[in-house]
Amino acid sequence: MAGAEIEHLIALLARLPGLGPRSARRAALTLIKRRESLMQPLAAALADAAEKVRACGVCGNLDSTDPCAICADPRRTGASVCVVTDVGDLWALERSGAHRGRYHVLGGNLSALDGIGPDDLSFDALIGRVRGSHGEKVEEVIVATNATVEGQTTAHYVADLLEPEGVQITQLAHGVPVGGELDYLDDGTLMAALQSRQRVQ
Repeated sequence: MAGAEIEHLIALLARLPGLGPRSARRAALTLIKRRESLMQPLAAALADAAEKVRACGVCGNLDSTDPCAICADPRRTGASVCVVTDVGDLWALERSGAHRGRYHVLGGNLSALDGIGPDDLSFDALIGRVRGSHGEKVEEVIVATNATVEGQTTAHYVADLLEPEGVQITQLAHGVPVGGELDYLDDGTLMAALQSRQRVQ
């Protein structure tokens, strides 16, 4: 058996997504073996992040500045706001480089089973942004929620909520991924692809 300090480290690591007890033990052992080159810099980085990283007061992104670097970037257009479920989704879209507008992080999906209702998410802040609370005229809201029941419920709620505001509301296309083969796709993906079909260009 390991000492109490090591067991505590393993227990904390096991609470991270994607790490079970065995993976946490391997990670803890690696950190301890590489104390100077890995553990101490990691501990310093964690302390630094805990002290400095906060949610952006405009969009909800995580950054060490408020507003975040995306909201403060003058090269981006405020005419287009992409609504995402959480910060991980924002980061994924940023990696693609496809969106050059602003973002809005809801902080989750509507879910009756999990007890998450409209008051638990940042819908009021989204309405404020559409109405120009940050000095930018929003012309399009792109709803980029996941293709799950909760994600689609949230997307429909956003569309209904913003309909009276007179902005264009669009949603990410769902269907066949680039490089995907039909034979390997599930029925739901194929159905979405057929329903979202477009004219051949």
